[in-house]
Amino acid sequence: MTTARTTIDFDKIGKQIGFVDIPHSPHEDAWGATRIPLAVISHGRGPTVILEAGNHGDEYEGPIALGELIRALDPGEVNGRIIFLPAVNTPAVDAGRRTSPVDGLNLNRTFPGDPAGTITQQISAYVSSVIMPLADAFVDLHSGGSSLNILPSAIIEPADDPDLRRRNIEAVLAFGAPLTVVIDNLGEPRTSTATAVRAGLVTIGTEMAGAGTVSLDALDICRRGVRNVLAHFGVLDAATASPPARPDAILRIPGHDGYVLATAAGVFEPFHPLGARVEAGQEAGRIHNLVDPSRAPEIVRYGASGIVYGRRQPGRVVIGNCCVTVAAPYEGDIT
Repeated sequence: MTTARTTIDFDKIGKQIGFVDIPHSPHEDAWGATRIPLAVISHGRGPTVILEAGNHGDEYEGPIALGELIRALDPGEVNGRIIFLPAVNTPAVDAGRRTSPVDGLNLNRTFPGDPAGTITQQISAYVSSVIMPLADAFVDLHSGGSSLNILPSAIIEPADDPDLRRRNIEAVLAFGAPLTVVIDNLGEPRTSTATAVRAGLVTIGTEMAGAGTVSLDALDICRRGVRNVLAHFGVLDAATASPPARPDAILRIPGHDGYVLATAAGVFEPFHPLGARVEAGQEAGRIHNLVDPSRAPEIVRYGASGIVYGRRQPGRVVIGNCCVTVAAPYEGDIT
């Protein structure tokens, strides 16, 4: 049973902007609350779509795009209901960090959450148990954050059910990103998108650049893509969409081999730009030990062939950090 409360009435027609309050009693505040921004725009009889951003607090394009849309949309433009969670991991967003400064947890590894757990676990529990059951579709806007720069792309979360898989792919293609990539997070079940798929929601993810900055190109892709998806579901008029060109191919990160991990501590020097075509076994870069000039750099190699999809940002690494990510052609069923 959640202790979270909101003044938002999910069944009310019109535009509402408010908060979800989760009781929080740290040393500095005996009877306070963590406030999660929440908005609902409702009109007509169409489906309900959840738009989430700020799952990680150092990923900026999604929160900016959703904030703009909340302010710009008139309820009369909407046929259905849009539930906005533009900065869902508010403590992390305030801190500009991937993980919460309150409990150190990564929100996107806590779903479906725990209503009696830490603040991060309570946020994911509220989304899973209160918000998701209201909806037909779920959009989770991510970027590479402060540790990766990723080619702007829309993400397919795998689904075992063939019909849901087909609808997921159709919705992701409707987003209209330059690339479409299947990412299963190595089978990780605790992400928001994996949870949404288990709940039967049509699910769309994104990765919009990153490097700890706001990419103007990725932000424009995100703005257009959100409207494209809402038009795809009939929540916005089709005339508001920018018809996307179908990508030449759908890609996927090919499991563990798609990640080049640091084998030593130091500074990573990449050998290839984003989008470059590379081969398994090829040198991906080298890690320099700057304080021991007698030690030669350590070479790291690609474990899979494909294109350079994501790259380390910043340069300093420790053992196990992701230096490069490779995406390869997806050979599964996309029908």
